[in-house]
Amino acid sequence: MADFFPGRADGQPGLALFLNAGDPPLEVLVDVLVALDALGVDCVELAVPFPDSVTDGPVIRRSAARALAGGVGLPETLAFVARTRQLLRRTRIALLADWRFSLKDGAPDELARRVADSGVDGLLVHGLPPRLRPAWQAAVEAVGLPVVGTCYQGVSTPQTMAMAARQATAYLYLVAHYGRSGTRASNGFASLAATITSLRGLTNAPIAVGFGVTSRADVAAVAAAGADAAIVGSATVATVERSLANRSDVAAEISEFVCSLQQPAPATNS
Repeated sequence: MADFFPGRADGQPGLALFLNAGDPPLEVLVDVLVALDALGVDCVELAVPFPDSVTDGPVIRRSAARALAGGVGLPETLAFVARTRQLLRRTRIALLADWRFSLKDGAPDELARRVADSGVDGLLVHGLPPRLRPAWQAAVEAVGLPVVGTCYQGVSTPQTMAMAARQATAYLYLVAHYGRSGTRASNGFASLAATITSLRGLTNAPIAVGFGVTSRADVAAVAAAGADAAIVGSATVATVERSLANRSDVAAEISEFVCSLQQPAPATNS
Protein backbone atom coordinates (compact mmCIF):
# COMPACT_ATOMS: atom_id res chain seq x y z
CA MET A 1 0.00 0.00 0.00
CA ALA A 2 1.27 3.47 -0.90
CA ASP A 3 2.24 5.73 1.96
CA PHE A 4 0.34 8.89 1.12
CA PHE A 5 2.20 11.16 3.54
CA PRO A 6 5.78 9.92 4.01
CA GLY A 7 6.98 13.30 5.29
CA ARG A 8 5.36 12.58 8.64
CA ALA A 9 8.46 10.61 9.58
CA ASP A 10 10.47 13.84 9.41
CA GLY A 11 7.96 15.79 11.46
CA GLN A 12 6.72 17.74 8.45
CA PRO A 13 2.96 17.93 7.79
CA GLY A 14 1.81 16.21 4.64
CA LEU A 15 0.17 18.20 1.87
CA ALA A 16 -2.68 17.26 -0.45
CA LEU A 17 -4.18 19.49 -3.14
CA PHE A 18 -7.62 19.20 -4.71
CA LEU A 19 -8.07 19.66 -8.47
CA ASN A 20 -10.81 18.85 -10.95
CA ALA A 21 -9.70 16.72 -13.86
CA GLY A 22 -9.98 18.99 -16.87
CA ASP A 23 -9.43 22.26 -15.01
CA PRO A 24 -6.92 23.24 -16.23
CA PRO A 25 -7.31 21.28 -19.50
CA LEU A 26 -5.78 17.83 -19.36
CA GLU A 27 -2.87 18.74 -21.63
CA VAL A 28 -1.94 21.44 -19.11
CA LEU A 29 -2.83 19.42 -16.04
CA VAL A 30 -0.09 16.89 -16.75
CA ASP A 31 2.50 19.68 -16.45
CA VAL A 32 0.87 20.77 -13.18
CA LEU A 33 1.13 17.29 -11.67
CA VAL A 34 4.75 16.90 -12.73
CA ALA A 35 5.55 20.28 -11.14
CA LEU A 36 3.77 19.32 -7.91
CA ASP A 37 5.67 16.05 -7.82
CA ALA A 38 8.96 17.95 -8.13
CA LEU A 39 7.93 20.13 -5.18
CA GLY A 40 7.25 17.09 -3.00
CA VAL A 41 3.47 17.44 -2.81
CA ASP A 42 2.25 14.19 -1.27
CA CYS A 43 -1.15 13.79 -2.85
CA VAL A 44 -3.50 15.23 -5.45
CA GLU A 45 -7.18 14.62 -4.88
CA LEU A 46 -8.26 14.47 -8.49
CA ALA A 47 -12.00 14.80 -8.92
CA VAL A 48 -14.01 13.49 -11.82
CA PRO A 49 -15.96 16.72 -12.42
CA PHE A 50 -19.65 16.69 -11.57
CA PRO A 51 -22.25 19.48 -11.45
CA ASP A 52 -24.31 21.01 -8.67
CA SER A 53 -22.31 19.75 -5.71
CA VAL A 54 -24.07 20.72 -2.49
CA THR A 55 -20.83 20.51 -0.51
CA ASP A 56 -18.77 22.78 -2.75
CA GLY A 57 -18.57 26.54 -2.82
CA PRO A 58 -18.63 28.69 -5.96
CA VAL A 59 -14.92 28.36 -6.76
CA ILE A 60 -14.98 24.58 -7.08
CA ARG A 61 -18.39 24.59 -8.75
CA ARG A 62 -17.09 26.93 -11.46
CA SER A 63 -14.07 24.69 -11.87
CA ALA A 64 -16.25 21.62 -12.35
CA ALA A 65 -18.36 23.51 -14.90
CA ARG A 66 -15.27 24.43 -16.91
CA ALA A 67 -14.05 20.83 -16.88
CA LEU A 68 -17.44 19.44 -17.88
CA ALA A 69 -17.67 21.98 -20.70
CA GLY A 70 -14.35 20.61 -21.91
CA GLY A 71 -15.84 17.13 -22.18
CA VAL A 72 -14.06 15.52 -19.23
CA GLY A 73 -15.84 12.66 -17.49
CA LEU A 74 -14.89 9.35 -15.90
CA PRO A 75 -13.38 7.72 -19.04
CA GLU A 76 -11.26 10.77 -19.82
CA THR A 77 -10.11 11.07 -16.22
CA LEU A 78 -9.08 7.43 -15.94
CA ALA A 79 -7.25 7.59 -19.27
CA PHE A 80 -5.44 10.70 -18.07
CA VAL A 81 -4.33 8.97 -14.87
CA ALA A 82 -3.17 5.91 -16.80
CA ARG A 83 -0.80 7.94 -18.99
CA THR A 84 0.31 10.36 -16.26
CA ARG A 85 0.80 8.24 -13.11
CA GLN A 86 4.09 6.80 -14.33
CA LEU A 87 5.57 10.31 -14.53
CA LEU A 88 5.17 10.87 -10.78
CA ARG A 89 7.79 9.69 -8.30
CA ARG A 90 6.29 10.90 -5.04
CA THR A 91 2.85 12.41 -5.58
CA ARG A 92 -0.05 9.99 -5.10
CA ILE A 93 -3.37 10.37 -6.88
CA ALA A 94 -6.58 9.89 -4.92
CA LEU A 95 -9.56 9.80 -7.27
CA LEU A 96 -12.79 11.46 -6.11
CA ALA A 97 -15.85 10.28 -8.01
CA ASP A 98 -19.46 11.22 -7.36
CA TRP A 99 -21.71 8.18 -7.17
CA ARG A 100 -24.81 9.77 -8.70
CA PHE A 101 -23.08 11.46 -11.63
CA SER A 102 -20.18 9.11 -12.43
CA LEU A 103 -20.79 5.71 -10.87
CA LYS A 104 -24.52 5.13 -10.47
CA ASP A 105 -25.08 3.20 -13.68
CA GLY A 106 -22.16 0.78 -13.33
CA ALA A 107 -21.60 -2.35 -11.30
CA PRO A 108 -19.28 -1.73 -8.33
CA ASP A 109 -16.95 -4.63 -9.14
CA GLU A 110 -16.50 -3.54 -12.78
CA LEU A 111 -16.00 0.12 -11.87
CA ALA A 112 -13.58 -0.67 -9.07
CA ARG A 113 -11.50 -2.71 -11.50
CA ARG A 114 -11.45 0.12 -14.06
CA VAL A 115 -10.38 2.62 -11.41
CA ALA A 116 -7.67 0.32 -10.07
CA ASP A 117 -6.39 -0.46 -13.56
CA SER A 118 -5.90 3.26 -14.26
CA GLY A 119 -3.18 3.38 -11.62
CA VAL A 120 -4.81 5.63 -9.03
CA ASP A 121 -3.51 5.18 -5.49
CA GLY A 122 -6.83 5.55 -3.70
CA LEU A 123 -10.56 6.17 -4.19
CA LEU A 124 -13.07 8.45 -2.49
CA VAL A 125 -16.67 7.85 -3.54
CA HIS A 126 -18.72 11.00 -2.95
CA GLY A 127 -22.40 10.70 -2.05
CA LEU A 128 -22.49 6.90 -1.84
CA PRO A 129 -25.86 5.77 -0.43
CA PRO A 130 -25.46 3.80 2.83
CA ARG A 131 -27.28 0.77 1.38
CA LEU A 132 -24.57 0.41 -1.29
CA ARG A 133 -21.55 0.75 0.98
CA PRO A 134 -21.10 -3.00 1.66
CA ALA A 135 -21.05 -3.78 -2.08
CA TRP A 136 -18.54 -1.02 -2.79
CA GLN A 137 -16.38 -2.01 0.15
CA ALA A 138 -16.25 -5.58 -1.13
CA ALA A 139 -15.48 -4.40 -4.67
CA VAL A 140 -12.54 -2.19 -3.73
CA GLU A 141 -11.12 -4.81 -1.38
CA ALA A 142 -11.30 -7.40 -4.14
CA VAL A 143 -9.07 -5.30 -6.43
CA GLY A 144 -6.81 -4.01 -3.64
CA LEU A 145 -7.83 -0.38 -4.11
CA PRO A 146 -7.09 1.76 -1.03
CA VAL A 147 -10.04 3.76 0.30
CA VAL A 148 -10.22 7.38 1.43
CA GLY A 149 -12.64 7.47 4.33
CA THR A 150 -14.48 10.69 5.22
CA CYS A 151 -16.12 12.11 8.31
CA TYR A 152 -17.24 15.54 9.50
CA GLN A 153 -16.22 17.34 12.64
CA GLY A 154 -19.24 18.16 14.78
CA VAL A 155 -21.74 16.41 12.49
CA SER A 156 -20.77 12.77 11.96
CA THR A 157 -22.01 10.50 14.72
CA PRO A 158 -19.49 8.43 16.68
CA GLN A 159 -20.73 5.38 14.79
CA THR A 160 -20.19 7.09 11.40
CA MET A 161 -16.71 8.23 12.42
CA ALA A 162 -15.80 4.75 13.60
CA MET A 163 -16.99 3.20 10.34
CA ALA A 164 -15.07 5.73 8.22
CA ALA A 165 -11.95 5.15 10.31
CA ARG A 166 -12.19 1.37 9.98
CA GLN A 167 -12.70 1.50 6.21
CA ALA A 168 -9.94 4.03 5.50
CA THR A 169 -6.90 2.32 4.01
CA ALA A 170 -5.46 5.26 2.01
CA TYR A 171 -6.16 8.03 4.51
CA LEU A 172 -9.02 9.36 6.61
CA TYR A 173 -10.32 12.75 5.47
CA LEU A 174 -11.61 14.72 8.45
CA VAL A 175 -13.68 17.65 7.20
CA ALA A 176 -12.96 20.47 9.61
CA HIS A 177 -16.53 21.72 9.70
CA TYR A 178 -19.85 21.05 8.02
CA GLY A 179 -20.49 23.50 5.22
CA ARG A 180 -19.28 24.29 1.74
CA SER A 181 -15.71 24.09 0.56
CA GLY A 182 -13.89 27.39 0.72
CA THR A 183 -15.30 28.26 4.14
CA ARG A 184 -13.74 27.76 7.55
CA ALA A 185 -14.89 27.16 11.08
CA SER A 186 -14.93 30.27 13.22
CA ASN A 187 -12.90 28.59 15.97
CA GLY A 188 -10.07 27.47 13.69
CA PHE A 189 -8.43 24.05 13.79
CA ALA A 190 -7.36 23.68 17.43
CA SER A 191 -10.73 22.23 18.36
CA LEU A 192 -10.01 19.24 16.11
CA ALA A 193 -7.35 17.88 18.47
CA ALA A 194 -9.71 15.81 20.60
CA THR A 195 -11.42 14.32 17.55
CA ILE A 196 -8.08 13.43 15.94
CA THR A 197 -6.90 11.79 19.15
CA SER A 198 -10.09 9.73 19.26
CA LEU A 199 -9.76 8.70 15.61
CA ARG A 200 -6.17 7.56 16.20
CA GLY A 201 -7.50 4.72 18.26
CA LEU A 202 -9.76 3.57 15.43
CA THR A 203 -7.50 3.54 12.39
CA ASN A 204 -3.94 2.95 11.27
CA ALA A 205 -4.45 5.22 8.26
CA PRO A 206 -3.05 8.77 8.27
CA ILE A 207 -5.52 11.53 9.09
CA ALA A 208 -5.81 14.52 6.78
CA VAL A 209 -7.85 17.67 7.48
CA GLY A 210 -9.51 19.84 4.87
CA PHE A 211 -11.99 22.73 4.44
CA GLY A 212 -10.69 26.21 5.21
CA VAL A 213 -6.98 25.44 4.76
CA THR A 214 -5.54 28.27 2.66
CA SER A 215 -2.15 29.27 4.05
CA ARG A 216 1.09 28.05 5.62
CA ALA A 217 -0.29 29.08 9.01
CA ASP A 218 -3.35 26.90 8.43
CA VAL A 219 -1.20 23.92 7.46
CA ALA A 220 0.82 24.41 10.64
CA ALA A 221 -2.37 24.70 12.72
CA VAL A 222 -3.72 21.46 11.27
CA ALA A 223 -0.45 19.72 12.11
CA ALA A 224 -0.50 21.19 15.62
CA ALA A 225 -3.95 19.69 16.13
CA GLY A 226 -2.38 16.29 15.49
CA ALA A 227 -3.28 15.63 11.84
CA ASP A 228 -0.81 14.00 9.47
CA ALA A 229 -1.67 16.22 6.53
CA ALA A 230 -3.63 19.22 5.31
CA ILE A 231 -5.88 19.24 2.24
CA VAL A 232 -6.05 22.49 0.28
CA GLY A 233 -9.00 22.70 -2.09
CA SER A 234 -10.65 25.98 -2.96
CA ALA A 235 -7.46 28.02 -2.65
CA THR A 236 -5.74 25.69 -5.13
CA VAL A 237 -8.64 25.84 -7.57
CA ALA A 238 -8.81 29.63 -7.24
CA THR A 239 -5.16 29.76 -8.28
CA VAL A 240 -6.02 27.79 -11.41
CA GLU A 241 -8.95 30.09 -12.13
CA ARG A 242 -6.85 33.25 -11.87
CA SER A 243 -4.12 31.77 -14.03
CA LEU A 244 -6.58 30.75 -16.75
CA ALA A 245 -8.20 34.18 -16.66
CA ASN A 246 -4.79 35.87 -16.96
CA ARG A 247 -3.56 33.35 -19.56
CA SER A 248 -0.47 32.77 -17.47
CA ASP A 249 1.50 29.57 -16.82
CA VAL A 250 -0.78 27.45 -14.61
CA ALA A 251 1.98 25.10 -13.47
CA ALA A 252 4.17 28.04 -12.45
CA GLU A 253 1.31 29.75 -10.61
CA ILE A 254 0.39 26.64 -8.66
CA SER A 255 4.04 25.95 -7.89
CA GLU A 256 4.37 29.42 -6.39
CA PHE A 257 1.23 28.83 -4.34
CA VAL A 258 2.53 25.48 -3.07
CA CYS A 259 5.81 27.09 -2.00
CA SER A 260 3.80 29.56 0.05
CA LEU A 261 2.15 26.63 1.86
CA GLN A 262 5.19 24.53 2.56
CA GLN A 263 7.17 24.74 5.76
CA PRO A 264 10.65 26.24 5.36
CA ALA A 265 13.43 23.69 5.22
CA PRO A 266 15.21 23.21 8.57
CA ALA A 267 18.45 25.14 8.96
CA THR A 268 21.67 23.18 8.61
CA ASN A 269 24.91 23.82 10.42
CA SER A 270 27.73 24.83 8.09
